[in-house]
Amino acid sequence: MAMLDGSIVNVALPRIGEELDASVAGLQWILDGYLLALASLILIAGSLGDRFGRRRVFTIGVVWFGAASVLCGVAVSTPMLVATRVLQGVGGALLTPGSLAILQSAFVPEDRSRAIGSWSGLGGLAAAAGPLVGGVLVQVWSWRLGFLINLPVAVACVWLARKYVPESRDETAGGRLDVTGAVLGAIGLAGVTAALVEAPARGVGDALVLVTGVLGVVGLAAFVLRQRRAAIPLVPPRMFAERTFTVANALTFVVYAALGGVMTLLVLQLQVSLGYAPTAAGLAGLPITVIMLLLSARSGALAQRIGPRVQLAVGPFLLAAGMLLLTRVGPGASYLGAVLPAVVVFGLGLATVVAPVTATVLAAAPAEHAGVASGVNNAIARAGNLIAIAVLPTVAGLSGGAYTDPAVLTAGWRTAMLVCAALAVLGGLLGLGVRNSVLAPEHGAPQGKTDLGKCLHCGVDGPPTQLRG
Repeated sequence: MAMLDGSIVNVALPRIGEELDASVAGLQWILDGYLLALASLILIAGSLGDRFGRRRVFTIGVVWFGAASVLCGVAVSTPMLVATRVLQGVGGALLTPGSLAILQSAFVPEDRSRAIGSWSGLGGLAAAAGPLVGGVLVQVWSWRLGFLINLPVAVACVWLARKYVPESRDETAGGRLDVTGAVLGAIGLAGVTAALVEAPARGVGDALVLVTGVLGVVGLAAFVLRQRRAAIPLVPPRMFAERTFTVANALTFVVYAALGGVMTLLVLQLQVSLGYAPTAAGLAGLPITVIMLLLSARSGALAQRIGPRVQLAVGPFLLAAGMLLLTRVGPGASYLGAVLPAVVVFGLGLATVVAPVTATVLAAAPAEHAGVASGVNNAIARAGNLIAIAVLPTVAGLSGGAYTDPAVLTAGWRTAMLVCAALAVLGGLLGLGVRNSVLAPEHGAPQGKTDLGKCLHCGVDGPPTQLRG
């Protein structure tokens, strides 16, 4: 449900903008509202499942996501859609960490790999089907159907969970949840995002921009201070004392920022500048998902054999090459001559880097913080998407209704791809800084922990979330 929703919203953006008369800032908020709630709450949401029941929190998340989707589907204005997308993000934060945590607790170790393999395959099928399903739903009736389709899926999911999924919780979990830390993190991200999105239209000196910007910076600073002083912090600061953990998360941030920029603007460029129908625009990026399905597990296994450094350096450079090829995608460009070669190279870069970086983050963290480490990596990936969507349109010179003009959009698209390529190159340079022995059992994490890096499906929108090591 969540994977389909992400694909559908990207494909539907031009139609949403047209019907609701949304500006570039409005489209940014439609995407960032969801990501903001998800990135802010995903860490504390995992802890809620451990304490109060993983099935219970997962089910609440599904119900919440389904109800918010209905509200999205009936939205009559851009502000209403943004608000309901924020609510949808809360549901996404509650349900996203739960599936793997449930598998970890419900299956004995000797059966767990098969269970996670099935989870990976089904997640991969959803990611592969997403662009096609999204395009068809948008083209057959309206972008609204892309949200409303979540309601019957949610009902089926709740029924299956109640009937077949056993309840589980961490009986040893104690201490108070760091709600203050979660609130400060959310305020910080929201403030910075608001300032970045609204500054181009309002001006840097606008009162709203100044107030939200200051509030965001102060909120993030207070969040860091809180994590250093809290008895049970959301993000234990000592994890960042390990250089490889810090470098791998920095790589995650810049790579997923670049990825967020490409995946958001590609469907706009294809539909507005090249005249693709929503279904065709959705299918255009399908090779990326297929390549990841075929090669991500092999890439993770290779990193475990030879160490992750080579792939964490080479993968982002392949991504950068794909982004440079994407600058050729403009009015009159053919799919076979321009789009397909670019997305194939881009997909190869993703398959090379995503599984190894996830495994590296898990292996570099202390064993007792494996779940937190994965949650941090996931939140950082979402934050990278969030910031990229807030900043890139401004850097590319897109504001107001400029995205509806093919010539203006194409010029902005090419600028954005150059910026994304530079971010990917920075990621490759960061990859050189990881400790190459981090995945070796005798130097890093236990074998069972690093195995997760090669067997989990690595999503295009963010790394997998694993709550318990």
